[in-house]
Amino acid sequence: MAVRRLLKVLDGETLTPPPIWLMRQAGRYLPEYRQTRQQAGSFLDLCYNPELATEVTLQPIRRFGLDAAILFSDILVIPDALKRNVTFSEGKGPAMDPIEVSDIASFSKVDVLPHLCPVFETVKRLRAELPQETTLLGFCGAPWTVATYMIAGHGTPDQAPARLFGYNHPQAMEELLATLADISADYLVAQIDAGADAVQIFDSWAGVLGESEFEKFAVKPVQRIIASVRSRRPGAKIIAFAKGAGLLLKDYRQKTGADAIGLDWSVPLSFAQELQKGGPVQGNLDPMRMVAGGKALDEGIDAILEALGNGPLIFNLGHGITPQADPENVTKLVNRVRGFKR
Repeated sequence: MAVRRLLKVLDGETLTPPPIWLMRQAGRYLPEYRQTRQQAGSFLDLCYNPELATEVTLQPIRRFGLDAAILFSDILVIPDALKRNVTFSEGKGPAMDPIEVSDIASFSKVDVLPHLCPVFETVKRLRAELPQETTLLGFCGAPWTVATYMIAGHGTPDQAPARLFGYNHPQAMEELLATLADISADYLVAQIDAGADAVQIFDSWAGVLGESEFEKFAVKPVQRIIASVRSRRPGAKIIAFAKGAGLLLKDYRQKTGADAIGLDWSVPLSFAQELQKGGPVQGNLDPMRMVAGGKALDEGIDAILEALGNGPLIFNLGHGITPQADPENVTKLVNRVRGFKR
């Protein structure tokens, strides 16, 4: 059977060269994605169309031969399944009906999995169509990040509405995060059962939290997800990505139970080396280096490989690839990483 290299790193092995995939690798920077997106109608229609979602997931694998494919979907399919009227508009991002404290109790009574069946069908198709050696990643949003959108009804630069909600309604916030954690665990288990080899939990807004709030709102709910998934699927491989968490990542792996932790580009490589002593790390090239290309790209890649290439590493960006990135720079990145020798 073909070896899925990324899974070996999640088991703690050091591979040379390290496996590579890129957050948002299926996206607007690719002309073939833009063509498929036009066929779909709305963005959510694309997420819920197994044929088209499979196609866009496969596009970067065909073009670049990356070591992993990540399911094409969105973290906000959970609030959509909770009937929050989620919409995406060009230039404005997502919007939905903001929640009230009184709404929270009803969420635990909703069975979201039937609504998400198209996602599981996409996972099944992907595992059937991907090369055997390619790892298939599923994912969900972390409860805190999903909650920030549900509370405000849209994205905000500093998540002030959610932070205020947490201070003014601590019990309601705890209930909301616990409910989202339980729903997310069910969602991840269903993805694993459909064929995902590993899953990633995206906490894109962890960086706005202070120390005690990070413990309550970021660590505790992610630990709840991982414990729930592992109680049902003991061998599940899980990556946790808490963007912007900085020094709070020091014991994030141990507290959450994640196999690997994703690092954003602001994490110093010296600190990343310390984190790597505890297990696999993933990251952490600045996505702007993908736009700049040339020397900036080469130097960024080399610095990460030099600092982290002697331990268990999954090479990735420190956040999603941006629409301005030149696909040729992805080719250059893959070739440079694949040429690395210890």
